[in-house]
Formats: sequence, structure tokens, C-alpha cells
Amino acid sequence: MPKKKEDVSNLEGIDIVNKENFMKLALKEAEKAYNELEIPVGVVIVKDNKVIARGHNMKEQKQDSTKHAEIIAIQKACKKLHSWRLCDCDMYVTLEPCSMCAGALIQSRIRKLYVGTMDEKTGSCGSVLNLLKDYKFNHNVDVEYGVCQKECEEILKRFFKELRKNKGNKKA
Repeated sequence: MPKKKEDVSNLEGIDIVNKENFMKLALKEAEKAYNELEIPVGVVIVKDNKVIARGHNMKEQKQDSTKHAEIIAIQKACKKLHSWRLCDCDMYVTLEPCSMCAGALIQSRIRKLYVGTMDEKTGSCGSVLNLLKDYKFNHNVDVEYGVCQKECEEILKRFFKELRKNKGNKKA
């Protein structure tokens, strides 16, 4: 007897809702960074449809150039899982990762990366270069772009607009 074709229309709707919901949690992390005067980048790492780690930029606060949201979240996820391998985990990040963070995604074996908006200056997952696809590393990270793109762009634009305004006020 032939197998009955599965109706995936409802499943696709659930995936879209989950992607948006997880990215909205990453946006909440970005808001934390924004409120701490950090570049507003937020991340959540998901395993089995549950958030296992969160992170936001803390570079200024910690005076440490490695305190990017992605690195912080990866460290927390590894600690929670007692493993450096995050093979069954997906990352949702509001801004395309830089080369350091793209390397960490490869090294930690993240399964899939969901990117809110691209970084045309330092992005290393498709904008300036693509470490995840253009090189023959021992692990490939699947990538999906544009999840909640408008909201991810807006928080960055707002942050840099206020930063320029405040710098202008200090000069006056």
C-alpha cells in the first residue's frame, strides 16, 4: 500500500512561529545590550525546541573583545550540556556573526544558524565573506537569513543614531 502523503502545511506554520518566537527572544537579549550601552546583538541557542542558553554583547562592560553575544551563549550552552559539541542545537542571532563568532559556530558544531539581519561591515556568514559555506571545514552550519529582519535592523539603527547624537552633544 502506498504511503499517504503527509500534510506539512500546519507544520510549516509552526516552524515559522517558532523561528519568529526564538528570534524575538534574541531581540530581548539585544535590548539588554542596548540598555547597557553595548551594540545591541542578542542570541538564543535552542535544543529540542527549548532555549538552553542566551547571550548579549558585553564587550564594553567587560572590556574584552571576545565577549560577543554568540561566544557568551555558546559557552553557556556547552556548560549546560557538559559538552563542547552542540550538534543538535540551533542559534538565533539578531546580527550576522563576525569571523570570530562564525569560527566558534563551526568549532562548536552548531546545526543551524538563523540570522536576523546582515552585517555589511564585518559579517562573515554571507556579507563580507562566508566562512560557513566558502571553505572546506570539518563541519557545515546551515544558515537561514532574514528572520524578523525589520525588528533586528531597527534596534541597531536606533542604537547608532543615539550614539551619534550623544557624541555630537559631547562635542558641543
